[in-house]
This record gives sequence, C-alpha cells and structure tokens, in this order.
Amino acid sequence: WLKTPLGLAVGRNWDGPVDHTVRVVRFDDLEEKPVATLLHYACHPTIMAWQNQLFTPDFPGVARKVVEDQIGGTCLFLQGAAGDIGPTYGFTGDLKVYRRLGTMLGLEAASVAAKLVTLPRRHEVTRIQASGAPIAIYDDLPDEPAEPIFRIESRMIKLPLQTLPSIAEVERKVHESVDALNRLRKSNAPEEEVRLATAKAVVAEDKLVTIREHEGKTHVDWRMIGIRIGDVALLSVPGEPLTDVNQAIVKGSPFAHTLFSGYSNGGFGYLPTAKQYSGGGYEVESSPFAQDASDVLVAEGCDTLNRLWAMR
Repeated sequence: WLKTPLGLAVGRNWDGPVDHTVRVVRFDDLEEKPVATLLHYACHPTIMAWQNQLFTPDFPGVARKVVEDQIGGTCLFLQGAAGDIGPTYGFTGDLKVYRRLGTMLGLEAASVAAKLVTLPRRHEVTRIQASGAPIAIYDDLPDEPAEPIFRIESRMIKLPLQTLPSIAEVERKVHESVDALNRLRKSNAPEEEVRLATAKAVVAEDKLVTIREHEGKTHVDWRMIGIRIGDVALLSVPGEPLTDVNQAIVKGSPFAHTLFSGYSNGGFGYLPTAKQYSGGGYEVESSPFAQDASDVLVAEGCDTLNRLWAMR
C-alpha cells in the first residue's frame, strides 16, 4: 500500500496473495467438435483507463478471441474473485498493453483446452506390424460416455453488515466535499487540487449510496448459485470477494475443479477477510459488510458444494 492524501492507494503489491490459476472447461459435441469453452480467471479488467478514449473489451475480450480462433466454438469468460487483484500493468492508455496481456491469457487457456479429452477411449491392439522392431498397431475406440451428473442449486444466504454511519452524517460530508470542490473550481485552483477534491467528493457520494441502500439493516440477502457438471463445480455470488475468500472455498471444495466467481447477478460490495480489516485500504473502507461476512460466505459456499457433490 502507498500512503496518499486520499488514504492508502491501490497499487502493486508483489508479495500479496494472488491466484494465478487459469481454469478451463471445454464442451464438445458428440463428434468432439468444440462448442464452447469456459475461461475462468481472477483479475480486474482495468488495463485501459482514463487516458483511453475508446471502447475496449480489455484483456478478457482479447483472450476470448484467441481461444475461439485456436479452439473453435464460443469462449465465455468467467471473472474469478478479483476484489483485490489487478493487472500487472494497468491504468494506461496504451492499447498494445491490453492486447498483449489478453493474448498471453488466451494462449494459455487455449493450450489447456487443447489438451482436454472430452470423450473417453479404449485402446485395442489390432495387429503387429513387422519392421526393424515389431510395432503394435492400435485402434483408439470411443467408449460410451458416462451419464453426466448435472445439478443446480440456487439459494439465498444472509451476510452480516457492519454498523454504518447515519445518513445525516454522511450527507454532511457530501455537502462539505462538494462545497470545497466548487470553491476550488471558482478560484481557478491548480488542476491537481481540483482532481483531489473531486475524488474526495466522489468517495463521499459513493458512501452515501451504500448507507441509503443498507439503512436499518443488520444483514443482506445474497444470492448464491452452485452448478455441478460432473467433477467440475461452478459457484457464484454477487459483489467482489477478495482472493483469500476464493482460496478458502477452493480448499474446502470436494470437487477436483472449482470455479468460484464474484460479480454475478447484480449486487455490490467488497468481501474482505477478517484479517484484512485490520490493514484498512479501499476495499475494507468501502465495504458495507461486517468482518465475519466472508467467513459466512466461505462456510455457505463449502456447504453448497458438498451438497452438490452428494447428489448422485
């Protein structure tokens, strides 16, 4: 973290927790022709920033195109738990950066997808070819695929909220920050001072929106959806879980492959772990959730996954 007049800045933390895993699921038709590929990766698509005046798909769009070009079918991008994960090189106006990083991710995903076998086979020796050494000639015959296990569970969980300031208190801070900004603009203050005051006003207004949404509540209902496809599980929630939450859920999952995603079905709010609340920073300070909310999320997520695993 970097200390600034606005508080702790979001920046590069080479020693911080991160999930580098690229998770890929491939769906084929009965002729083993790829129909769709799921690309699951956790990272904010914030390479392109305010310096850029164009609409871009950032790195997920490039990665999807690379997979589709190399594998075929449609590639769908699933955003993992990226609440505290950003790109190595971000907040730039250089189009080459997002194209390069998106290509890197897409090629990695395509490599994984190309190695997947969706139709089991048995190997039978059909004859022995006489040569310098006897050579076994095989037929690789498709086996009847197992009956797929497909299950979906959708449920509402209750996440605890922290004690939030009153609306009147936050409204006063909004008025104070907006008045300060207007005074700077009228006095033709330096651009950097105006930018700093603008940021403070935006932060105050965002806080007011959060307070109004959760006024008088102790908990919020949060939609959790689990999908089982054989030995692969997809689990999703709204909001922005931090990477430690993802790692706890993956560790507690009975599935060989667990794809946990935030940003699903609406809803906003960072979900840090209890340990991260002691360090402060943007995600913690802007979150409406209590310190034990992520523990509830992990427990409910693992419970959902275990129930899906038990469905035969």
